[in-house]
Amino acid sequence: MEHFAPQVSIVTGGANGIGRALAELLVERGGHVVIADLDLAAAMRTAAEVEAAAPGLGSAQAAQVDVADGDAVRGLVADVAREHHRLDFMANNAGVLFAGPLTELSDAHWRKAIDVNLGGVVAGTTAAYEVMMKQSAGRGVRAGYILNTGSLAGLIPAPRMTPYTTTKWAVVGFSQAVRTEAASHRIQVNVLCPGYVDTKLIDDVFEPTASYVPGSFRANIRALQPRLLTPDVVAHKAIAGIERDKAGIVGAFARVSSTAMRLVPPVTRAGSRMQALREERQARRAR
Repeated sequence: MEHFAPQVSIVTGGANGIGRALAELLVERGGHVVIADLDLAAAMRTAAEVEAAAPGLGSAQAAQVDVADGDAVRGLVADVAREHHRLDFMANNAGVLFAGPLTELSDAHWRKAIDVNLGGVVAGTTAAYEVMMKQSAGRGVRAGYILNTGSLAGLIPAPRMTPYTTTKWAVVGFSQAVRTEAASHRIQVNVLCPGYVDTKLIDDVFEPTASYVPGSFRANIRALQPRLLTPDVVAHKAIAGIERDKAGIVGAFARVSSTAMRLVPPVTRAGSRMQALREERQARRAR
């Protein structure tokens, strides 16, 4: 196990939630962190607060990026590498959540999910990978690290949020495939799949469908996991998982659920079906 203290990092979706918590830890470890977010004002506030909380240690700066724009992501990576002459860590963390039955989802839902949740990860990974392949590193030392934020929804069936589920399964598969290739270039790739985390994402559903009941997503996930994880806990677990080079960094509830999916898939599918029926009843009562 090695101590993880990257000199230069980029965290997308870094203004809030898991991204912010990761940035805080990276600055505490003495690194420079580029907090990239669609909301530049929020990224600037976070960068100032993170840096102020760790005086004399690391540093942070804000950058605006829409991860749905692959050229913008690649431009950000190139700019950071050019300015700092390296890039040690890329955290592809930005994402959007969707909720609603398949019949109510529009092409816009699917385009947004694919562009942000999957396209943003692919663009960030490939851009960072190209930079890291060119970086020199001593014997046994990593040339770079890439962390992609997946989800419990990328490990088990998650009904009534199919654009999110589809893209998160893809992120998990993509990360595993790239990890295998990257090893020969001394680049470490990990995928983060926590359980349910208490962030604004679970309350900020993208273009809720007609039958979505406001606030129901939070209530429903509490029925499955009564105690939501905090971003700080997830960030610490992510760093520990990187130091141990765990291919998949998985939270306790997610581990139990994914293990059940592997060993007793009918049980997991039955649980998912019960959850779907529960949400359908909620939607009917709300009409």
